[in-house]
Amino acid sequence: MIELLSPVGNWSMLTAAKQACADAVYFGIKGFNMRAAAQNFSLEELPNVVQFCHNHNLKAYCTINIIIYQHELEKLDQYLNALKQANIDAIICWDLAVIKKCRELGLEIHLSTQASVSNSQAAKLYQDFGVTRIVLARECSMEDIQDIKNKTNLELETFIHGARCISLSGRCFMSQELFNKSANRGECLQSCRREYTVFDDEGKQMKVENNFIMSAKDLCTLPILDKLVKLNINCFKIEGRNRPADYVFKVTQTYRQALDAINTNTFTEELQHNLMQQLQEVYNKEYSTGFFVDYPHHERCNIYGNKSTVEKVLLGKVSNFYNQQNVVEFKLDNSSLKLGHKLAFIGPTTGYVEYTPAEIHTNNSLTTEAKQGEIITLKLPQKVRINDQVYLLKPRNSTH
Repeated sequence: MIELLSPVGNWSMLTAAKQACADAVYFGIKGFNMRAAAQNFSLEELPNVVQFCHNHNLKAYCTINIIIYQHELEKLDQYLNALKQANIDAIICWDLAVIKKCRELGLEIHLSTQASVSNSQAAKLYQDFGVTRIVLARECSMEDIQDIKNKTNLELETFIHGARCISLSGRCFMSQELFNKSANRGECLQSCRREYTVFDDEGKQMKVENNFIMSAKDLCTLPILDKLVKLNINCFKIEGRNRPADYVFKVTQTYRQALDAINTNTFTEELQHNLMQQLQEVYNKEYSTGFFVDYPHHERCNIYGNKSTVEKVLLGKVSNFYNQQNVVEFKLDNSSLKLGHKLAFIGPTTGYVEYTPAEIHTNNSLTTEAKQGEIITLKLPQKVRINDQVYLLKPRNSTH
């Protein structure tokens, strides 16, 4: 069975990954990973996070995949010892200092894609260092992966969905140069995704058909997932530790459905079409199959930001939930609500719940539309919690 690996950065995302039937999750520790802008878990939370994963048959992997400086070696020892005590399943890393310490502690080592491994000889060298799994460079084609698999006995992991970096294996210095925020320390401000104007040496503007010349489309392998399955890759990885719980839930759920369909020979064109529509509902910059099939030099985004077909509008927070009736209560702080509108509830214990209510009640009376400022109650099919965020899900404006 291929392991489906989901990104998490907080408890809502972790619960959502569990709900969507991930096999494993990966996360960082605050201040010590490649997604510094994500919420991330604190060192003190680690035992509870790992215990939650193991209680729900999820493997837990921690990323320490940044460059480690000399003054951080003591901190590294502290973090790895804490992860050892928490019974972490593996460390995702590539700095040799981290690899060395993991070996000393007997921690399983998964080599980060930051190491840029794209051939079997490099993979075997890292195997000598104690690495058991290689997260391959994103520049590998399907033919490359097949050849590496045939010539090594290592586990292989590949990204199947999420953001793509314009630089090879994410080795970019643009954010560091412009803003003193290093991509190799998890602080990338994604300068490449902006629109640029090109001038020649005489100051004359040069016409560029698409000014987003460094903004790559997001990776989506759903159209070729059945082909990737045949390569006997051990783990399929979803990128997105900076994304919200709905992203984790919908992307994980979509690929789980796809993998199950491939396993039962029911991966039809109609199913693929329906699953692609689900993926388009969450954050994306349009989709590409990356380097798996062909060099994606022509696959650039043409706008800044999000091309998802669905927009989330925060309505308010859950103020009460009546367990016996399965009824939720909340105030419409930011918008009105009409019958037929779809809602989403997101919270640390709730994870992600999506529902279209059949009835709306205000002041104990039935209505087809509740106005902003009113307190409403709805009957839900499952439990949500006080302080869960409530969102209205609506089609994104075509001008977005």
